[in-house]
Amino acid sequence: MSGSPFSGVGTALVTPFKKDGSIDFAKLAEFIEFQISGGVHFLVPCGTTGESATMTVEEQGEVIKTCIKVANGRLPVLAGCGGNNTEELIRRGKFFKELGATHTLSVSPYYNKPNQEGIYQHFKAFHKETGLGVMLYNIQGRTGSNVLPETIARMAEEGIVFGVKEASGSIVQIQKICQLTGDKLQVFSGDDAVTQALMAVGGVGVVCTSSNVAPRPIATWVETMQQGDFASAREQLKPLLPLFEALFIEPNPQPVKGAAAMLGLMEPNFRLPMVPPSESTMHTVKQALAPFM
Repeated sequence: MSGSPFSGVGTALVTPFKKDGSIDFAKLAEFIEFQISGGVHFLVPCGTTGESATMTVEEQGEVIKTCIKVANGRLPVLAGCGGNNTEELIRRGKFFKELGATHTLSVSPYYNKPNQEGIYQHFKAFHKETGLGVMLYNIQGRTGSNVLPETIARMAEEGIVFGVKEASGSIVQIQKICQLTGDKLQVFSGDDAVTQALMAVGGVGVVCTSSNVAPRPIATWVETMQQGDFASAREQLKPLLPLFEALFIEPNPQPVKGAAAMLGLMEPNFRLPMVPPSESTMHTVKQALAPFM
């Protein structure tokens, strides 16, 4: 899709915290460099994986600003900016734009469960008032409502969204979105393990949790699919699939932050209600991570 700097692998960045719960900006900068050197294609701060739900708006802004500054144009940044209060979200989007954000990943409104017209009007207002490029995040398991392909196609046709991070888990829905939108929308996987199937039916990449700890092999795998070599990609997927499974044994980002700590990238510190992963989970994660250590 013309006008979008995004394709391939975007890492949904984990946010490093110190023991006192404050953000460890030095570790964050080092971690961003690790991602860039690992070959990912764009950065996604302040998503679910980044524990944005337990961060203040000011903290989110500092993380996004740090990400933009450290990336320094080497990779595009897709700033997480989602919520279920449209007016408040518009204010936050304008704030992030002042800090340098140009594009945002915005989850469909959760808890209040608007109907399809409400979802459409929410994103229409957000895009119009902020001027940000918007990638819709559709994840019914967290929001309580599914954004239907027809609604996504309507927003794509009107230029309200340039992309969708699709985590419905339905290949039928993904295929329908791709068919309805064509080159008017970029479709990204919101589920690491579904990426290959999604790209086979017209998707362009993944907003990925697992690339926090295995950026190079995941970037290589997706690049192989971008070249149309799905036979080779199936072989590359074999060691990755156990990692994809292990990192979601417990609620995200508990396992992936534990894995990042195992690699020495940050401390395994969380903000409640997130807690450190269990020993049994980390044993499974260690086994799955072994081929990439």
